[in-house]
Amino acid sequence: MKNNTKWALFVSLFVLIGFPIIFLFISLFTEQWKYLIYSVPCSFTAGFTGLIVTIQQIKKERRMLN
Repeated sequence: MKNNTKWALFVSLFVLIGFPIIFLFISLFTEQWKYLIYSVPCSFTAGFTGLIVTIQQIKKERRMLN
């Protein structure tokens, strides 16, 4: 796995999991739950799309090595 795909995998997982956790803490602190509600669909869309593209690239790299 190339270094770029490792970074892409890390970033997509962070967007998918990390952003909602950050917005959860913001929502707990401010007691405005709109932050969490609005961040979940955006984080899921961006993170899941990045994750799918990254996994396809990793599979393509593994096929080229074999």
